[in-house]
Amino acid sequence: MTIDARTLLPIAERAVSIASEIIRTKVPGVITAKGDRDMATEVDYAAEHAVREFLIRETPEIGFLGEEEGVGHLGDGLMWALDPVDGTANFLHGIPLCGVSLGLIDKDTPAIGVIDLPFLKLRYSAAEHVGASANGSAIQVSDARELQTAIVALGDYAVGENADERNRPRLALTQELAARVQRIRMFGSAAIDLAWVADGKIDANIMLSNNPWDTAAGVVIAREAGATVVDLDGSPHSMNAHATIAASPKLVADLVELIAEARKAVVLDRNIAE
Repeated sequence: MTIDARTLLPIAERAVSIASEIIRTKVPGVITAKGDRDMATEVDYAAEHAVREFLIRETPEIGFLGEEEGVGHLGDGLMWALDPVDGTANFLHGIPLCGVSLGLIDKDTPAIGVIDLPFLKLRYSAAEHVGASANGSAIQVSDARELQTAIVALGDYAVGENADERNRPRLALTQELAARVQRIRMFGSAAIDLAWVADGKIDANIMLSNNPWDTAAGVVIAREAGATVVDLDGSPHSMNAHATIAASPKLVADLVELIAEARKAVVLDRNIAE
């Protein structure tokens, strides 16, 4: 199927508006535990249901993947990927750093993305080869050139099964960054991390994960704003990547090197312990 951004981007905007209204006007309601320190609220499920129904009606030929209920519809090669409330823990605690993230994935590459942050009154959108915008105005990644002047956002630490082991590289990375960058930030929302790289509010974002509902929209928005988005080894990012690193282009090589140093430190510590 050929992607027509002129048609599909407005549909994505309307879908996100549906979810954003639910987030803005509804209380969290009943909380469903999904695992150790991981949860979903009634709003997560309500927003996902509403967006899925809308998109299946408007684009029946496109598949749908939601964070809360998985694949709700199979299409002909394209797939919508939705996080109905990105930053659920923030939302649950009344922290306004949360929103809706909807991306359109073509094979393993995101082609359209819309992120709405209802409590901040910010909407980011982009389509491949069209550019990225915030509230309708064009945005651009920062021109940061050195780590020592950069603000870098980190994805959340791991929870759930094997959290201690999965957090070893995250903690090692935090230590490496603390010694090198101007400031570290952890906003608790992958969508915000990527959108704010695109908007030049921060200079880089490192997530040692790559769930499609978390990253699809933000990756295309960041790329269209001029960011470089790569995997752990510096290769181009795709939905099959192990991690998501988005940054001002001149920072990428240094970040990839720094991440490699942190991973080596973890291996060394493990060998010493053994």
